[in-house]
Amino acid sequence: MLDNLRSSLGAALKKLVGASDVNEELIDSLCKDVQRALLQSDVNVRLVLNITQNLKKRSLEESPPKGLSRKDHIVSILYDELSRLMGYTGDNNAQNKEPEKQVISFSPGKLNIVLMFGIQGSGKTTVTAKLARWLTKHGYRVGVIGADTWRPGALTQLKMNCVKINVEVYGDENNKDAPSILKNGINHFKDAGSDVVIIDTAGRHKDEAELLEEMKSMYNISKPDLILLVIDGTIGQQAYSQAKSFHDTVPVGGIIITKLDGTAKGGGALAASAVTGAKIFFIGNGERIDDLEEFSPTRFVGRLLGMGDIKAILDLAKDLELQADENQSKRVLSGKMTIEDFYSQMESVGKMGFRNIIDNMPGLSGLVKEDQLDVIQGKLEKWRYIIQSMTKQEKKSPEVINDSRRKRIARGSGVAEHDVKDLIKNFNNSKSMIKQSKGRQMQGMLRRLGIG
Repeated sequence: MLDNLRSSLGAALKKLVGASDVNEELIDSLCKDVQRALLQSDVNVRLVLNITQNLKKRSLEESPPKGLSRKDHIVSILYDELSRLMGYTGDNNAQNKEPEKQVISFSPGKLNIVLMFGIQGSGKTTVTAKLARWLTKHGYRVGVIGADTWRPGALTQLKMNCVKINVEVYGDENNKDAPSILKNGINHFKDAGSDVVIIDTAGRHKDEAELLEEMKSMYNISKPDLILLVIDGTIGQQAYSQAKSFHDTVPVGGIIITKLDGTAKGGGALAASAVTGAKIFFIGNGERIDDLEEFSPTRFVGRLLGMGDIKAILDLAKDLELQADENQSKRVLSGKMTIEDFYSQMESVGKMGFRNIIDNMPGLSGLVKEDQLDVIQGKLEKWRYIIQSMTKQEKKSPEVINDSRRKRIARGSGVAEHDVKDLIKNFNNSKSMIKQSKGRQMQGMLRRLGIG
């Protein structure tokens, strides 16, 4: 998805990471590279300038959080600004948390109405059926109203798609008055005891006054709980003006993007949410009825930048930093840690999930193979048992561990003696590595485990 944008942004970040010094000239160069990448992906020029102005200002003025290098902080700023472009509306702080996804939920005990709008050819009718499928899978009783009286075959297509998922469609092929179809359909599904009704409407050119008037009429009659705008992912910057035109007529509450795979213009559709203030709820990522992916701005941007969900890692790191004992942190960073401190660090890694950390750590997810992850995880588990089998004195001063002590520890933890030696060797190496080079604990651990 959006391979051109991903490769362009990746090249820009590689230049930043490889630089020997972070200065204003380097930040200017990064901003130009980001501008070029976004414009080539057909993102609106004003939005591109806004992103890169914020990127430069924050990169020059903000101090990195504790434990984060300046380069990493600049990457997190870019991550934050791109997430904001696609619907994440936190403040300018990469540590802020957001919900994993923009999950749709409805009020129980009433008929919730979803109004679907979009330009003809955007895939709105297909998406209506996909959304009905998603809602039924999440426990809602769903009905669909076919109120597109302009396009021949629209009702037939809707019924063909919905019959596959056992969802009823209300429509009247002999009635060309969309508002009356809408009223009758809503009454029908109220009587049927449905939870949600999705209304498929006519899709025409954005400048046609007749369509906009019909939209207003449909809005006033249905009084919807949610208006979803369906945007074709291949139309580029046109998506911006389309979204604005629709939003000026009715209050768009969410966006669904279709046909995003393989297009060089997908950035324009993704940026359309910025003009409405609405969040992207879903991406249509295939032809099957189940091909509707819930959208998370931060996860999506993480994939674009080749970083996984870096925000989740930053959040977890921040939480652990707040929980950590201050004296222990000082000992670890100064290279004076005890095995008890080492054990505490391993416990923290366990809470975060080592596999999750590797999968989401910038630059590592593609380098560490599945079988290597298993080796690392296995070593960590052994080390945990070994440390638990040590006395307080041995944890505090591992240099006292002689042959007889090592045999006792191995028996108590159910491992071989060489595993105990391996732990002590890695502990000593880690102490010296952390002392020599702050901020490279993870790379050092991987090297010591035979992966670097």
